Amino acid sequence: MRTGPKRDVAQEITNLIISKIEQGVMPWRRPWIKLGGGGAPLRANGVRYTGINALYLWAVADSFGYRSRYWMTYRQAQELGAQVRRGESAQPSIYFNSVQKPEIDENSGDEATRSIRFMRAYSVFNASQIDGLPEHFYPDPLPVTPPTPSEKQAEIDAFFAPIPIDVRHGGDRAFYAPGGDFVQMPHKSSFASSDHYAATLGHELGHSTGAPSRLGRAFGKRFGDKAYAFEELVAELCSSRICYELGLPTELHDSHASYIDHWLTILKADKSAIITAAAKAEQAFNFLAAFSGYGEQAEEATDGARALPAYA
Repeated sequence: MRTGPKRDVAQEITNLIISKIEQGVMPWRRPWIKLGGGGAPLRANGVRYTGINALYLWAVADSFGYRSRYWMTYRQAQELGAQVRRGESAQPSIYFNSVQKPEIDENSGDEATRSIRFMRAYSVFNASQIDGLPEHFYPDPLPVTPPTPSEKQAEIDAFFAPIPIDVRHGGDRAFYAPGGDFVQMPHKSSFASSDHYAATLGHELGHSTGAPSRLGRAFGKRFGDKAYAFEELVAELCSSRICYELGLPTELHDSHASYIDHWLTILKADKSAIITAAAKAEQAFNFLAAFSGYGEQAEEATDGARALPAYA
């Protein structure tokens, strides 16, 4: 029988993310690099984690120095003929489910069904904590030379070119203007490299996915005057995901210090905020990636129009 206080998984995840930010490390940016044993976290079957699980397990691996991409349950390790080392600690991997609850309408007396969504977690270990796994679960010890800044231009063009969102060039600012529904970028020659340009473009296009005609992203009263900073966090996560997918260097988009302060305020006040941000960023990436056939199909666009502030 379970004893002791119930585990607060959302709070554990938020505490780790806050800790990494306070150390000056953006856990969604620095680890996302396809070098050696690095790369996005994978389940035992090779399927990638998404949303908050990808973000959290990256931060955990970075904190503990785990070099393998693979995570699995204790039982999965045993089924592979391996054994988790004594004393190793597991990490939560969350998933969402729903149950149907019958209710009686107070006015009509009719019986109806209400769907209740809830979060659950199961425990996983990194392959670096497990002995006896097949060789491919462990990282290649040979060092790999990072790509030069221009090496990924074909991938950059293939990803961004099909996106049917108006991108204009000129001036010395990068921003998305909701009123005109366009992204404004400095000329490419203004950037230190084409990779920096791609990272910034990914950030602004991330903002554009929130338009009412696309994903209709709104945060309402939940984040109040912090909604602007929260939107910046979503765009930052979207840009970092694009950089990872295209194999770009990880230190490309410089976050404003004021946003980081706001992010910490939000995360400390709302333990589920980072989970929401990761999910929204995942939706934004999938929407943009669908145009080139890179990712999952974009969600259906929603109708309507609404005045929004410009997001930089």
